[in-house]
Amino acid sequence: MNLLFTPNHVQLLNSCYPPTSALLTAGPDYSPNSQELSRLTYYASNHPGKLNKLGSELEKRLKLECRKAKAGNQRTRASLLITLAIFRSLATECRRDIALLSPSLVASVDASLAAVPSDLEVVARAASVFTAWTTYTNGHLIGADSGFTRDYLSALGAFAQLSCIQVKDQEIQNRTRLIGFAALTGALSSEALYNDTVQFRAQVAIILKPILVTMFQADLKVLDGQANGVKDAPLSPYLSEFRTRPTIERRAASIHLHVDGDNGPSMSDVSSACLRAYFALLEHSNGSQLGYIMRSSFDNLDQLKGWSNLSHCCWYAQKTADWSQYQYRYAVPTWLVERLIEADDAPVATPMHHALTNMVTNVFNSPTPLVNLSTSDIMSNLMTVVIRRTTIDPEDSLLPSLVQCISSLGSHVYYSDQIQDLTVEVINRLTMVEVQGVVIRGTVTSPQVRTEALRALLAGLLGLLHSADVHEAVSTPGSRKHSGSFSHKAPSPSIDASNKHTGPDERASRRTKVSPDIWHDTLSLLCDKDFAIRTDYARALSFYIANEMPKHPDMNDAGHHKMQTLNKNILLHSGDAGAKFLNALHSYLFILATTSSLGLSLASSPSTSVSASTNGDLLERKSTKIPVDLANGESPAAPERPSLANIQAPRGRKVSLAFRLLEGASDAPSSSSATLSDFADIFDVLATVHGQLPVRGLLIGLPMLLALDAQTRKETNEDPVVVRKHNAIKSVLAKVWLLLGSQWDLPALVDIAEKALKVAPETAKLPSMPSLELGHHHPPQQATGFATAPLSPEETSWAGVDAEAALSLLVDSANVREAMGLDSASLSKRFSQKWTASEALQDSYKRSTSYDNTIRGDGVSPLLKISPALMHIENMSMQSLARSTRGVGVTDLREALEGRSSMSNPALVMRPSSISTLDHNSSLAGGDSRLTQTRSRTKKRTITGGPGEVRDVLNKLGIGKQNGSLLKASFPALQRDQRH
Repeated sequence: MNLLFTPNHVQLLNSCYPPTSALLTAGPDYSPNSQELSRLTYYASNHPGKLNKLGSELEKRLKLECRKAKAGNQRTRASLLITLAIFRSLATECRRDIALLSPSLVASVDASLAAVPSDLEVVARAASVFTAWTTYTNGHLIGADSGFTRDYLSALGAFAQLSCIQVKDQEIQNRTRLIGFAALTGALSSEALYNDTVQFRAQVAIILKPILVTMFQADLKVLDGQANGVKDAPLSPYLSEFRTRPTIERRAASIHLHVDGDNGPSMSDVSSACLRAYFALLEHSNGSQLGYIMRSSFDNLDQLKGWSNLSHCCWYAQKTADWSQYQYRYAVPTWLVERLIEADDAPVATPMHHALTNMVTNVFNSPTPLVNLSTSDIMSNLMTVVIRRTTIDPEDSLLPSLVQCISSLGSHVYYSDQIQDLTVEVINRLTMVEVQGVVIRGTVTSPQVRTEALRALLAGLLGLLHSADVHEAVSTPGSRKHSGSFSHKAPSPSIDASNKHTGPDERASRRTKVSPDIWHDTLSLLCDKDFAIRTDYARALSFYIANEMPKHPDMNDAGHHKMQTLNKNILLHSGDAGAKFLNALHSYLFILATTSSLGLSLASSPSTSVSASTNGDLLERKSTKIPVDLANGESPAAPERPSLANIQAPRGRKVSLAFRLLEGASDAPSSSSATLSDFADIFDVLATVHGQLPVRGLLIGLPMLLALDAQTRKETNEDPVVVRKHNAIKSVLAKVWLLLGSQWDLPALVDIAEKALKVAPETAKLPSMPSLELGHHHPPQQATGFATAPLSPEETSWAGVDAEAALSLLVDSANVREAMGLDSASLSKRFSQKWTASEALQDSYKRSTSYDNTIRGDGVSPLLKISPALMHIENMSMQSLARSTRGVGVTDLREALEGRSSMSNPALVMRPSSISTLDHNSSLAGGDSRLTQTRSRTKKRTITGGPGEVRDVLNKLGIGKQNGSLLKASFPALQRDQRH
């Protein structure tokens, strides 16, 4: 009943309600009078200033109705449903001025949910009003109006509670959750979520809890099946395209209660609504917002104690990365690793630690691209966690998972040098731990911590390379990978020469292989004091030689042993990186087999004084006389060891300590000398070298084998351990001779080796090494030592293989002579030269250019380091490298046509500059750094451009003759392969 002075908007509002006596019979729709409602909405849309008053009047009525409905008044409950319907109609028809109605509308929805949360019909009507508002609002009031923001977050929290409610009746529970998720989906598709950064964080913290609860309660098989259709079948095109549609064209989703009598919704329906809500959240989130999502996920998992559900955690991380925007997916593994670092000081690995590491591994192993990912930072952080966990507990249960995390980084290769750069990161950390140990607050930890840290890093390094190879094989299943295919950043001349003869079936690798000079710094681990480190490194070394090291100088296109004549002198003079690597490898193997005290420790040999500077670089030590020069077979008059001050720390420190082991080598047995298992590892490494690098392995390794054989012929005491150690060396040599005989087709050598092995004593037989899975952290291997029982007659009388006879058969072999390009006399002279480990170690560190002291230490002038393979030009002369790299544009074409000879672009100038720096050494390398001014010619200005100049500009623009793209490819080797 309207009084005399009742305002017009109140009269219009009152007329929308049925008579009080008819309220109970207004069901089941409980809708306002349609004609009067149309008048009200027409009035409100034409008088926007009245919306605030209408909203206040409706809010006042609704709160009164909520109090009565909560007490069980059915008539008031019907009026409450009608009031909510009026709110929705006003929000839909007055969408342009929705901000004027927003405070009253949101407060009314919050009051309804707080009063009767168990009345599904009221909750569904309130959710429908809330969804209409989220569809049309711009969200500007959120964060600006504190009261409105409080009511909005309260209503959002109420819907979130309904979305994860737990009741006994499964059907009521599913219905309630569906209503809650419908309202949350409206909020996730609204501008209200993304308008304010601070409030975005608060809203996401509320919304993610019911999503995680539902996900972790559903079966993974059901989730997998539903996840496949989420992208293809969105919940509503209007919800998914809310940003592209103007407000006037948007439509609000209507939420209705389930009809009684029909089959109730199942848990599968609820999980589907949950996945669609989560997909809507990730679909429009940028990088910073995705970070808030990840942090809120961590907080909710802490509250729900969901870390123990490992499989669901991994599924959740993978779908988060998969459903995020392409350019922001990198945030998922980055935040996972960040959270792992925050909790890495826990005394015991918790379910959260195991879940986070498995989530990182799962994301990296998935095929989802992760562009913009900083793999270097991820690697550095993971290695830091490995070191910290080993300091807490050397046998920490988290170490195997961390190793798998490091290994999984090789699954995604986005630029050609990525794996090589990551390998450098790991090797640098390995070198630091090897030399300095694990230092905490200035105190060196126990040797067991150092051992486990090195073993974990080695396992991660091996897994990284293996994972990269597996990923490359899967991504290019149609390509047949040749054993010698190798893409190198700065290849040696020998490799360059062989690359010219690459067969058509040999496809270049997508990534740059790890060069020998990078792996060179790890070879000292062969002589570590701990057997567990030595055997793990021997396994990693064999894998590197077989899968990473270049093979071109040793194999031709047909797979036969063939060395290019052009590269013979380079190999003989140790100018090739592979030859240096093999020299160092054989030196450390010789040290391992012969020294009586292993371990590169600063306190290992107090007899030799070594001065160290404050920055860790070793000063020059006393020179050791070298008896024979390997390059030409002549004895130098005053041979000197290369100054160790020129070798970067900690390499110089390790080399100095290696010389200590050589100076203190003896046959006296000790607890830290090589075991029988070490000799099994030595044979495995030598077998890999001769199997993968037959020419260089024979050229560089055969003198070491002869020196090792001579070591066993020395007169020794009758100590059982010493005799058995010499027999183990003879057993290794016999196996290597057998391998060489089979490899170079020498039946006589095979027969000699087999006869020697048949009569070998039992104590000289090498133990078999267990086969372990790559990229996994395994318990430390136990060494098989030498027996201390009295010697038997067969042990003292066994002579092994006659090295002189074996050498004679090798040099007389036609296959060996053809591969080496030398006659028998030259081969015999070459192989018969005296070999010492100190000389080979020096050769491995010799500089091969005049730019030894550059900052990079790579032997390349700092004024010029350009790879011709990356320039896509035909002229590789020094003058072409001096040109500017600025691009050619339309302005240059105009200048060429006008006859100005492209004065503004030095890239088109055909004559060299007046000042040349290419004939002078770098000032960083020492010497005269003055520039020589050359005579320049006076250039006359032409009136018209010649056809040659215009043609040159057109070619550089890519018009006419196609001379390749001006852009640098991410994988230049692969691009060259595709052009062929």
